[in-house]
Amino acid sequence: MAYDQNATDRVRHILKGRKGVTERHMFGGIAFLVNGNMCCGLNDDKLMLRLGNAEAARVLTEPNTSPMDFTGRPLKNMVYIEPAGYALDSDLVVWVDHALRYAKDLPPKNR
Repeated sequence: MAYDQNATDRVRHILKGRKGVTERHMFGGIAFLVNGNMCCGLNDDKLMLRLGNAEAARVLTEPNTSPMDFTGRPLKNMVYIEPAGYALDSDLVVWVDHALRYAKDLPPKNR
């Protein structure tokens, strides 16, 4: 499982103390889940965000973003953010909060 440990620690710091947040190895990296639903994570040095179809399409118009595609078929509800897009802690907080808002609105998964 390859992912940027420093970036992962930065995301952990943002999510620290938030109710229902867990970690799991997914997509060849690490994912952070909220009430069992994938929220965000890291794959190599890319930040993964789950945003829903409409918001993911909107975000793809912004710099340093690309469709999340690790199987040859892009996921319509998820995007990658390149390291330049989250280099500043303030930018990382904005991205993670964006994904948190989406994940909190999903029904909890019983696992």
